[in-house]
Amino acid sequence: MIGRLTGTLAEKNPPQIVLDVHGVGYELDVPMSTFYNLPAAGEMLTLLTHFAVREDGHFLYGFLSEAERFAFRQLLKISGIGARTALSVLSGLSVGDLAAAVARQEVGRLTKIPGIGKKTAERLLLELKGKLADTTAAALPAAGDNSQDILNALMALGYNEREATAAMKPLPAGVGTSDGIRQALKLLSKV
Repeated sequence: MIGRLTGTLAEKNPPQIVLDVHGVGYELDVPMSTFYNLPAAGEMLTLLTHFAVREDGHFLYGFLSEAERFAFRQLLKISGIGARTALSVLSGLSVGDLAAAVARQEVGRLTKIPGIGKKTAERLLLELKGKLADTTAAALPAAGDNSQDILNALMALGYNEREATAAMKPLPAGVGTSDGIRQALKLLSKV
């Protein structure tokens, strides 16, 4: 299975991109939440991936965060929800918004997404209940707007998301990115 790719962003044609990894161009479908945060073509990029093999082909999906990939995989587990619908859901709502909609059982929020009717929205709310709680922004510590940058840096250094999130919990609110990384690394080195 292909779990992560790092390379040069060669093409951007929503919702598909081409990532050049040492001369091999990987075509990936990405949710719009990832697409809007991509660097310019020609820049280096690391994406977490989900590789799907079906009778009609092999498909690769890319995500900037573990939370997006986790939500995508949870959506695929639901009967009747395919990759296109899962990408639509993640394109229409952030993972935090999706988790909030599930927690509050907000059918109306999901029906605003193209391709999601009332019955599908109700099934999504029922099937996802309690499964996205760990991916909400509330699960991240109060490290201010820099928390995602700190988390990404720690994960790039080889820590898994659970270790990185645990190390970020004691960080003070509003801590700078470099200070947050430094403090989190000190905590991780004591473990």
